[in-house]
This record gives sequence, structure tokens and C-alpha cells, in this order.
Amino acid sequence: MAKYIFVTGGVASSLGKGIAAASIGCLMKSRGLKVTLLKFDPYLNVDAGTMNPYQHGEVYVTGDGAETDLDLGHYERFLHADMSRQNNVTTGQIYESIISAEREGRYLGQTIQVIPHVTTEIKSRMTALGAQADIVVIEIGGTVGDIEGLPFLEAARQLRLEVGKDNVVYVHVTLLPYVKASEELKTKPTQHSVNKLREIGIDPDIIIARTERRLTEELKAKISLFTSVPREAVIEALDVETIYEVPLLFARQGVDEQILMLLRSRCKQRDMDQWSRMVDAAKNPDHELTIHVAGKYTELKDAYKSIWEALAHGGIANRSKVRIQYIDTENADLERELASARAILVPGGFGDRGIEGKIEASRIARLRKIPYFGICLGMQTATIEVARNVLKLKGANSTEFNAKTRYPVIDLLPEQRKVRQMGATMRLGNYPCKIKRSSLAAEAYKAGQVLERHRHRYELNNRYRDDFEKAGLKITGIYPKKNLAEIVELKNHPWFVAVQFHPELRSRPLEPHPLFRDFVKAALANKN
Repeated sequence: MAKYIFVTGGVASSLGKGIAAASIGCLMKSRGLKVTLLKFDPYLNVDAGTMNPYQHGEVYVTGDGAETDLDLGHYERFLHADMSRQNNVTTGQIYESIISAEREGRYLGQTIQVIPHVTTEIKSRMTALGAQADIVVIEIGGTVGDIEGLPFLEAARQLRLEVGKDNVVYVHVTLLPYVKASEELKTKPTQHSVNKLREIGIDPDIIIARTERRLTEELKAKISLFTSVPREAVIEALDVETIYEVPLLFARQGVDEQILMLLRSRCKQRDMDQWSRMVDAAKNPDHELTIHVAGKYTELKDAYKSIWEALAHGGIANRSKVRIQYIDTENADLERELASARAILVPGGFGDRGIEGKIEASRIARLRKIPYFGICLGMQTATIEVARNVLKLKGANSTEFNAKTRYPVIDLLPEQRKVRQMGATMRLGNYPCKIKRSSLAAEAYKAGQVLERHRHRYELNNRYRDDFEKAGLKITGIYPKKNLAEIVELKNHPWFVAVQFHPELRSRPLEPHPLFRDFVKAALANKN
């Protein structure tokens, strides 16, 4: 029978529940257990695909094409395992399933209620994953006390009754704020948060306390007294230099040992040697490097979370600390901002805001021989730039930004023209990419064909492919089934690679993505 570890949050949002859940999963996996993670998001959206990055951060796409919460990126990176649409469930999905069943008459005339019908549907998602793993770590989004999260917490309470107390552990992530005036950490918010959890019927087994200052034994004893959690189960979660240090921080405090004791489980000893070496490389680099990311969501780093992590992984592979300089392509003076750039990355995105700035960033990288990495929209802006300034196709554009452009070098496929709703209708998930020999992509991948994840509607227009080839923009990767351009590279340039897919989604700290690894290497070689 599977064991379940629930991770809840209190006091404030954005405390790092996702990283805590992923770190616990990492520790359990290091002991030879088969682990998976599940994120419950209490919002009514069916998925994250139509949500604004400023509200929700990036949309993380799984191999099977699900548009999910960014925490699934943490799950994949910490577990070095692929998640699927089963690993992220929203209130919208739960209600969609229940209403569909009710309309089909499958409830045989029952009055449909939150209890038992909604909670039963939630539990079915938990146990479906439980059939595939030894340990299921379940993160419940939001903060205890939010009305939206109550059905998920109630389902978590019920599951312990159904599978037995030795098969469920509750971990509560909370905040200990530091009050500067009195120079002390305050435990009262944690006490109130745990009391709120108890009102629902859940007594936490472990408390992970997010704090800026070290916890004294006195504070741990106080938290223990007021929450009925053993002192050794009050875990200090200080800010760390890299998020990949969190599993080691938890290991030093015996989090995995306490969980295994509560679950009455025996397994092999923890093996975190490779992980420790990776963290050491991240914390003790031989070089430092700044990479300019030219985008439009520069005010919220979570909008480009996976790109930031993939650049960090590329840095680890090159024993280099990578710093990111975000450039707002809507408002920045790009000539001045990019004058000293050692490398430029243009990420994905939607809409025409800031698009001319992204095209200009591509132009600067091409002319100044600055290593350039274009991702999804970053590939499209690179091709538009070459079309305008090398092929002299005045006004060349994507039909996304100008439906009447004379030169639609980026355009919709016929099947995309028929789409009438936004949600889950893009080219999503894994698609094969055949790689041309003697290319930068082939040198990076060391393979003739790879699988990469997509999230886009528009494609490079095949009508212009021969023109691009003659202009020196080589198509070095294609999707064979439909002969679509997947990778382009600029001839006679140190490193200029642009891809239609999202390679950042397949990068892992122990296995950096080959293109990010080589991009960072090229940036280090550029002494600008």
C-alpha cells in the first residue's frame, strides 16, 4: 500500500511549499523508494494554460501536454522524473468531472454535495497515483483558512481514516516573522495557523518553519508546546544560497527519518552524495557570468522560473555562477543595455507587447556576434529580424502581431486556424525533433533525434525556408511528420541557436540540458 505525505501551508503564501514537497520527495527517493508528487490547486481554472504569468508565474508543460502549475517544475527537477497531467489537479477539473458525471446520470439521482461527492473525487485522484508509487507527496495549494482549499483539506483528513494513521503524514509549512523593533521571531502566527488546521481535523506531525533567523532551542520548545508537535519535528527552514540545498538542510535535521518512523517504514540508507557534489559545484563556482534575458515579464521572476533554473544548471555544468540581467524589451534602451552583454537569451511569450524590442535584441546579437539563445517566441523574433534586415522583406512579421503582413514568415498551420477556444489547443507536450549533422545542436545533443516539449500556435512559414537558408539562417532541426522547423542556427556566428520548443522544461540539476550547457559555455568564451 502507498504511503501519503501531505504538505500544507499557513500564515502566508509563497513560503516554498512546492520546494519543501519536492525536497521531501528527493529524500524519499534517495532511500530507494518509488516516489511521485501531486499538486492540488484550489482555483476554478481547469488548468494554468490561460492564466496571466503576473498572477500565476510560468505555465509548466509536461511531456503529455498538460499545462500545469510551476511547482511541477520543482517536482521534476528534484526527482529527476517526468510528471504528467495526473500530477496537477485543480478545483476546475474536479467540478468538471463531477458535473459531467451528474449530467450523464452516473450518480443515480443523488443530491450532489461537497461531502461526500467532491471529497470522494479528490481522494480518487490521490489513490490513482498511490497505485503507481510507494510514496505520494501531496501539496495542497493556498493557505490554511482559504475557503477554496477546504474540500482538499477535508479529503486529506478523510484519507487518514480510510488508509490508516501509519500510512499518512501531515507536514505544515509556516512562517516565523522577525519583528525588527523587538528583535525577535514571533511564533503566534504559527500557533494560529496550526489551530486553524486542527479545526479542520488535521493535527500536523511535522512543522517546517520558514525563518530569516536561526531557531533557538527555546523557540522550538515553545512551538512544540503550543502545537503538540515533538520538538525534533519542528524543522528550521532558513533561506539558502541555492534551492537545491534544501533537501540537504532537511536531511541534516532528520526530516526523512522522522517521516519513515511515522509511516512505520524501513528502507535503505539515504544516498545524497551525487546531490551534495552538485550543490557544492553550485555554491563554489570557478567563474561568474551575467546573461541578459530580454523579455516582457521582467517584474516577476517566476514568469521565467524554468529558464532561470536551466541557466543555473548550465552554469553548474561549467562550474560557473550565472547571474541574470533582465531587460524589459518594451521600455529599455537596448543598444545601451546590451552594449556589454556576453550572451542574450530571448524567452517565449504571447502577444505583441515588447515584440519589437525582442526583434531588436536578436539583431544586436547577430551583428555583434554575441551568443544568442532564442526560445519559442525567441526563435520567431530571430527569423523575423533576418527576414527584415538580411532578406530585406520590409514589414515581415508574424500573423500573430500583424494579420495583414505582406511577408508572413511566421504563421498558423491550417488546423490552428480552425481553433475557437484558447484552453489546451496549442501544440503542447513532447514532439520529436530530427537534428541535422554538423550543427551546433548536433554537437550539443550528441544524437540524431530528440524529444522536446512545446507550447505554441505559430510556426515558421515553410514558404520562406529556402530564402532563410540562402541568408545564412540554417534550419538544423525539424519535426519530421509535418516538416516543421524546430531549430535554426546562424551561419558564421560563434553561437546563435533558436528553437521552437522549450528546452528549459527538460533541464535537471544533475543533468543540465545540452543546449543550456553549451550556451553558457559559449557565453564564458565571449570576453565582451
